[in-house]
Amino acid sequence: MVSPNETPDQTFGKQNRVLSRQIFRRVYEQGHKFRAAYFTAFVLPNSEQRSRVGITATRKTGNAVERNRSRRLVREVFRKNKWRVPPGVDIVINVKSSMAEACYAEIEKDFIEFLERSR
Repeated sequence: MVSPNETPDQTFGKQNRVLSRQIFRRVYEQGHKFRAAYFTAFVLPNSEQRSRVGITATRKTGNAVERNRSRRLVREVFRKNKWRVPPGVDIVINVKSSMAEACYAEIEKDFIEFLERSR
C-alpha cells in the first residue's frame, strides 16, 4: 500500500505489458480464470517482481474503434490501479463486448472487485 505522502507509479511501460505469444499461452493454460461483468481475466504468478498485463479483444467485441477503446480503457484502469495489483503476477484480460458501452468508472469498479476476488 502506498502512504499518502508517496505518489504511486502511474506509468505503463513495456515492463508492465505481456507482449509475447508464449507468455499469453502459458497464462491461458496454467493461470486461474476469473469472470467479471466486462472482461474475463487469467492470472498466473511470474518470476519477476512486477505485475504485467496483456489485453485481447476479438472481432466479436465489435469493430476496430470499439476494440481499441476497450483496450485503452483497460490500460488506463491498470495504470491507475497498479498499486493494488499484487507484485509478481501476469494478468491476461479478454474484453467482452459489453465493455464498449461501459464508462470508465464501471470498468474500474469491476477491475477492483476482480483484484479482491483473485487474492
